[in-house]
Amino acid sequence: MDAAAIAEKVRQYPWFHSIDLGHGIITPGAKTPEIHAKEAAAFFDPISMSGCTVVDIGAWNGFYSFEAKRRGAQRVLSTDHFCWNHQHFRGRETFELARSVLGLDIEARDIDVPHLSPEKVGTFDVVLFLGVFYHLFDPIDGLRRAASLAKEVLVIETHTALGEMDRPAMVMYPRDELDGDPTNWWGPNNACIRELLNTMGFVKIDGPTTPAARAVFHAWRSSRLAVSASARI
Repeated sequence: MDAAAIAEKVRQYPWFHSIDLGHGIITPGAKTPEIHAKEAAAFFDPISMSGCTVVDIGAWNGFYSFEAKRRGAQRVLSTDHFCWNHQHFRGRETFELARSVLGLDIEARDIDVPHLSPEKVGTFDVVLFLGVFYHLFDPIDGLRRAASLAKEVLVIETHTALGEMDRPAMVMYPRDELDGDPTNWWGPNNACIRELLNTMGFVKIDGPTTPAARAVFHAWRSSRLAVSASARI
């Protein structure tokens, strides 16, 4: 497709991610390029990505899958179910459009989080579990499944709450109490995420020590892919 045809196709869809497709075209995502740049640095900079295998759980439009490939990942598998089958989001169509325009060798599989396992999708050096935890009715099972796929590092980004509590805890949001979204179920605190990851066998967990509305954690099984000295075990 030429630039005009790509731009016309982009206009036909709703977008959450702002993806640079080249030709001066950036998808009009609700998440801005500036936010993506900050998040990509937070997620990927601590990891030596060159030659890695990566699974992106809940890929949606695919920005973080594409970013992993751009940063040198050898193999990337994008998975989703909810957004890829949502009548309004049309996530699989947007992912396929962006993947095609970018010409990236990225695999895709429609599979929901409760069905993830090493037997079904394999294991990966890096597992991305970004903006997924709090959307799951059973988030602990979802985190356990994501952890089972991670050979080296699991990256979690999530809404958090109860920052004033030292003990591990989560708040439940009935119906659409959080941001008017009925799929926003839980608000864990930092201690909750850390202790859950501890029980799942990670030997080092990097993440925030102060409360915030969103948090990023890197759970390491070894220091093989750690870039910074602070992440080394």
